[in-house]
Amino acid sequence: MDVIFILVLYGIIVNVAGFAAMGIDKGRARRKVWRIPESTLFLIALIGGSIGSLLGMYGFRHKTRHWYFVWGMPAILILQTALILYLLFASPLSFTIL
Repeated sequence: MDVIFILVLYGIIVNVAGFAAMGIDKGRARRKVWRIPESTLFLIALIGGSIGSLLGMYGFRHKTRHWYFVWGMPAILILQTALILYLLFASPLSFTIL
């Protein structure tokens, strides 16, 4: 199996998980039952699910009043984007896409 395919598949899965976690936590908050810890929501974003987490955050209007989510999630996305761009264009490592 191609490494790029695996990385893209991983990205899709972890972003769907980030989106779903925000939706599930919002539903649990409305019902006032056990919630997903904020550290878990951030962990999902850190391991690559920042786009899905951001979409879920604003799509479900969840955690938008907490400054550390409003600033933290976009900061994680910016850092991940910078890392990917560095690895693709400025790193001494060589990557071939096709």
